[in-house]
Amino acid sequence: MKNYKKYLPLPASPEEVYLALTKAQSIQLWTGAEVEFIEEAGTEFSFWDGDIVGKNIEFDPNKKIVQQWYFGEDSEPSIVTIKLHEDKKGTSLEFVQTNIPEEDYKDFTEGIEEYFLGGLADFFEVEF
Repeated sequence: MKNYKKYLPLPASPEEVYLALTKAQSIQLWTGAEVEFIEEAGTEFSFWDGDIVGKNIEFDPNKKIVQQWYFGEDSEPSIVTIKLHEDKKGTSLEFVQTNIPEEDYKDFTEGIEEYFLGGLADFFEVEF
């Protein structure tokens, strides 16, 4: 199992970034696909028509989101923690994911960078 960490600077306030990550309509705008999402701990979610599915664990408004992403029934839980750090230019988004299966790491992290972080960058009109 491997871990992944990436920072993404965004020219928006932590409040704006948090809304983009927690409101189904906003998520649908930057993913361009069907989304099932409720900002409530214990609820399950689905992005990209089910390509990413998991469970919401914790919400600290405008600061942190913790989720479990599913890789299959045999895998250890993969935890995604998104922290929003206010900075001079807006927000530095910190994306950390634990327990990514070794055989899925390259494809999965490329997908995260292209679609998840890349989608957010496009949404906030920044180069990534």
